[in-house]
Amino acid sequence: MAENESGAGGFGWFLAGLGIGALVGVLYAPKSGKETRDELVASALEAKDRANKLYEQGVNQAGQYVEQGKQVAGEYVDKGKQVAGEYVDRGKEYYDKGRTQWTQYVDKGKDLIQTQAEAAKAAVEAGKEAYAAKANETPAA
Repeated sequence: MAENESGAGGFGWFLAGLGIGALVGVLYAPKSGKETRDELVASALEAKDRANKLYEQGVNQAGQYVEQGKQVAGEYVDKGKQVAGEYVDRGKEYYDKGRTQWTQYVDKGKDLIQTQAEAAKAAVEAGKEAYAAKANETPAA
């Protein structure tokens, strides 16, 4: 298993070791009560300083993780905006292309209708002229 060197686990073991060391020191100390109490106070102050340092390190590391998280999230947001912009641009391009093609088809349709209308008009005129020519002919008796 990997060792947990950070967080409450490491701090908990530190405090447990401190307590056991203090107890053993009190039990086996060949010193007077006042000297023992002074050493316990000094040890407690050292433990407090060490705990404060560990706390500050934890706060600094958490701040670094927050900044890294913000940076990565910002990069993903920027990338997402870029990709979305590309899709919007591509969509506009397809829309414009489709609109252009539709306009071309409408124009071709108008031209075809105009051509067919002119051909029909010419056919009607030719029919009228042929009828008039036939009607003006005198019958051979």
